[in-house]
Amino acid sequence: DPSRESQEMEEKNQYKNQHDFITEEKTFFSCSQTEITSRKMDQKTVRSSYCTCQQCGKCFSQKATLKSHIRIHTGERPYVCQQCGKSFTHAANLGGHMRVHTGEKPYACQHCGKCFSQKATLKRHIRIHTGERPYVCPQCGKSFTHPGNLAGHISVHTGLKPYACQQCGRGFNQKRNLNSHMTIHARESLFTCQQCGRSFTQKGSFNKHMRIHNEEQPYTCDQCGKSFDQHETLEVHMRTHREKSYTCPQCGKSLGQKQHFKDHMRIHSGEQPYTCPQCGKSFNYKQNFETHMRIHTGEKPFTCQQCGKCFNRKGNLNRHMRVHTGEKPFNVVTAERVSDIKKPLSTT
Repeated sequence: DPSRESQEMEEKNQYKNQHDFITEEKTFFSCSQTEITSRKMDQKTVRSSYCTCQQCGKCFSQKATLKSHIRIHTGERPYVCQQCGKSFTHAANLGGHMRVHTGEKPYACQHCGKCFSQKATLKRHIRIHTGERPYVCPQCGKSFTHPGNLAGHISVHTGLKPYACQQCGRGFNQKRNLNSHMTIHARESLFTCQQCGRSFTQKGSFNKHMRIHNEEQPYTCDQCGKSFDQHETLEVHMRTHREKSYTCPQCGKSLGQKQHFKDHMRIHSGEQPYTCPQCGKSFNYKQNFETHMRIHTGEKPFTCQQCGKCFNRKGNLNRHMRVHTGEKPFNVVTAERVSDIKKPLSTT
């Protein structure tokens, strides 16, 4: 409205004039101060309402912070990684992600020297050394090192499973568990073994798997003659003939691979870096963690070729196979034999 703008301009000029020409009249000076205070309060009120989220009512002190917050509701992710296409809501998150590609790890643990690409990851890691578990379940008192682990645990009490698989309808309490489950369906349409039903995302992995059924072992150790179905397995085996280069300073055990050495050191340090997001259980070996996750995802990749029964562990499948083969790997002492053992020695 032009008339309103004109009135506001006139008031502004009046306000300016009062401060350009200061008089000795106390009443006029007090009035000016009151007006100044009033205007400042009005400005704060306008600023406060201007920085309030219209969707959830949350208030912010700065317009830029509000703008970043609104992306939670809109789903906008304007910061895109040029290398992999992953997008983020904040520029700082993109900067932290870029270290994945550059390999930069500027945050070092003062306790063990391990380095991390993000400060938040270092902060979570330090809790392994300090034993701090700041996130406590209000219902049962169980504590966790990470808020995501607590959120997954809370669903045990509530029973909520908001993330549903669109293909089979199965529900999950966390999105990461749904994503892990979806890989089962993704593999179904790719390379599937006709003998055991196991699926693979890559043809090379499928070909390696088929050697198990064909009993093909084309890779042979030239030192001991042992054969393997995969070249990588042969390479690992060859290290047993060579000098083991990684020696534990605490117990003196030698290991042929750096990863095995790092895994072994966790026995002494007590570090368990692999934590289940659903129940909070921790593991010191990645393989044990992945095997445990199958309890939650329901994945059973090991299938009996004779009856079709599936298992989540290879060891369970091997034990099950004895039902079909009749194999009894452990010597069983019969009742008669036990009675003979218990007979006292005759005294002559």
